[in-house]
Amino acid sequence: MSDDPFDQIVDAPFDDALSERYLVYALSTITARSLPDLRDGLKPVHRRLLWAMRLLRLDPSAGYKKCARVVGDVIGKYHPHGDQSVYDAMVRLAQTFALRYPLVDGQGNFGNIDGDNAAAYRYTEARLTPVAIELMAGLDDGTVDFRPTYNGEDEEPEVMPGLFPNLLANGASGIAVGMATSIPPHNAAEVIDAAIHLIDNPRAEDAALMDFVAGPDFPTGGVLVDAPDMIAHAYATGRGAFRVRAVIEKVIEKGGGWHLVVSEIPYQVAKGKLIEQIATLIAEKKLPILADIRDESDEAVRIVLEPRSRTVDPQVLMDGLYRLSDLEVRIPLNLNVLDATRTPRVMSLKQVLLGWIEHQIEVLVRRATHRIAKITDRMELLDGYLVAFLNLDRVIAIIRTEDEPKPVMIAEFGLTDRQAEAILNMRLRSLRRLEEMQIRGERDALEKERGELEKLVESPARQRTRLKKDLAALRERYGPDTPLGRRRTRIEEAAPAREIPLEAMIEREPITVILSQRGWIRAMRGHVDLAAADTLKFKEGDGPAFAFHAQTTDKLLLATESGRFHTLGADKLPGGRGFGEPAGLMVDLDGQGGIVALLPAQNVKLLLAASDGRGFVTSAAGAVAETRKGKQVVNLKPGAKLKVVRPIDAADDYVAVVGENRKLVVYPVAELPEMGRGQGVTLQRYRDGGLSDATTFPIAEGLSWPMGGESGRMRAEPDMSAWRTARGAAGRMPPVGFPRDNRFN
Repeated sequence: MSDDPFDQIVDAPFDDALSERYLVYALSTITARSLPDLRDGLKPVHRRLLWAMRLLRLDPSAGYKKCARVVGDVIGKYHPHGDQSVYDAMVRLAQTFALRYPLVDGQGNFGNIDGDNAAAYRYTEARLTPVAIELMAGLDDGTVDFRPTYNGEDEEPEVMPGLFPNLLANGASGIAVGMATSIPPHNAAEVIDAAIHLIDNPRAEDAALMDFVAGPDFPTGGVLVDAPDMIAHAYATGRGAFRVRAVIEKVIEKGGGWHLVVSEIPYQVAKGKLIEQIATLIAEKKLPILADIRDESDEAVRIVLEPRSRTVDPQVLMDGLYRLSDLEVRIPLNLNVLDATRTPRVMSLKQVLLGWIEHQIEVLVRRATHRIAKITDRMELLDGYLVAFLNLDRVIAIIRTEDEPKPVMIAEFGLTDRQAEAILNMRLRSLRRLEEMQIRGERDALEKERGELEKLVESPARQRTRLKKDLAALRERYGPDTPLGRRRTRIEEAAPAREIPLEAMIEREPITVILSQRGWIRAMRGHVDLAAADTLKFKEGDGPAFAFHAQTTDKLLLATESGRFHTLGADKLPGGRGFGEPAGLMVDLDGQGGIVALLPAQNVKLLLAASDGRGFVTSAAGAVAETRKGKQVVNLKPGAKLKVVRPIDAADDYVAVVGENRKLVVYPVAELPEMGRGQGVTLQRYRDGGLSDATTFPIAEGLSWPMGGESGRMRAEPDMSAWRTARGAAGRMPPVGFPRDNRFN
């Protein structure tokens, strides 16, 4: 073949070549980087870290070594990737707030729950934890296969054989190409109990495992608030999510006040960012009922939340925090793992446990087979030693007289090559100590052990029994009564956090709302006497237009002559010490004419009437607008203006309309349509002029109006039958004494 590289060019479609190469990259990412193995729950980088630390003899009883040494060995011998990525993986294995059962015992700054990074690897030291030793137990017993490293100079295990259920106990997360995995940590004792149940009942239903695995068990604690059926469905399908909340306690202070204390935060939430997030809510007034936040944490988490006042409902405050901050998060579940054939699959909890049990049975058999081979080799040597002991003088003579004693011994005593070699390699001191009873005793013990192991290898029932026994011993070390095995995450079903209404976010206080004729608005504290002349002060040339009592939790409707309604928050009105501020600074009133009405947006119906005599009924809640531009409610004909906006009392059953021509009509309110937006219907017919005023009243009590002056007396017309007519009629002159301005009040 020519050395010219152009002779090696293959003529192929570009998309085929690209897809083929991308598929190779995708498979490499999935199987060798991002997804954990079902059997040991480790990704290659974690497995290589533990293997390198084991070879460095960093046992729990040994001293610490610099992390730089470990990282150097890993990237130099086993994992040719960036040192920072390898060190980050090692740091996570040592973080008690990241792993439920840490595999690395770190000394130095390995980061904290605030979200701070670990120190550089030249400063930190590490060694293995007992959990890691459990996970690697059996590596020297032929339990798993080894493969060459990337450069062929060393070997590394393909999978860890240990009995510790690391996949579920510590969880995993990763993003591959076209797929991802997210497995939260669980309680090891619960996982072991579920595995023992499956050993006895391989066909058990998925729901039966919920009697053992209550749900995730996070290293940072918290409260799992999902319903049991939702948790069971997630485990049965291998996909879902868990709602996890912080642990919040109400603390009563002296004097009747109270505050909230957060003692546990959700998994993978950085405390520093959480506090910053809540502080932002306070600064931007997105949670007005929260006044302050303090971090009083030391080794334990303690975040203090101060309410705006003692009258705030604690549950409302907590619901607001759950909805607006990371005090409640959703932890995803995606049981996407590599099975025993290194094929990525989304499994249920039962499938994961059955696959892990199958692996442990295989490890058990391989360990027994390896031990049988070792026993057979030892028994072969013991048989040779017994021959040597029984013929010790002749053996010594052969060694002394023969130039090649080995073939002579083999021929004379019927020894194997290994037996003869072992006898020749023995020291004289060992020859003196050879005792027949000792040799026979050791051989009998080994033969008995081999018999038991052979029965184990041949009997699946014995294998299951032995595995259950080993799991029971493991559970004692990680049981719920041990410090490490105690469940940290509580399971308490709770409904989703409520949508908090605006009124609940604001401290309820009485106010008096005042709007001047020139559109200046303000709110005075308390319900002041509106009749007192010195109460309401205005700028020179200005006067009162609207004044009423309200609460800070109310929304106010401001209607303009253009038929557009705007909404004001009563809590956001300027204070009443001065003359207030123009309402146009709070909403967009440009080109909309004068202000027709200002009233609380309560749960009432409104009578709307335009100057051309058209109108309808609408609900105050439907007129509430969310933007500064407001909401167009009344569509007006050219030249017409919105003139009347009046609340309709529950007892009002008739409407009275008076025109500029001083004609009055009365008819049932039921004749008016209720609309969300429109022109409405004709209320009164005019030959010239237009509508002056309209109101509603109970027909049984008649129509009443103020007599004028400062007396405050009212005049009533109890019998309105003379003015009762059909809607849209012209009407007739009002009763004697009706106000000359044609206004009802």
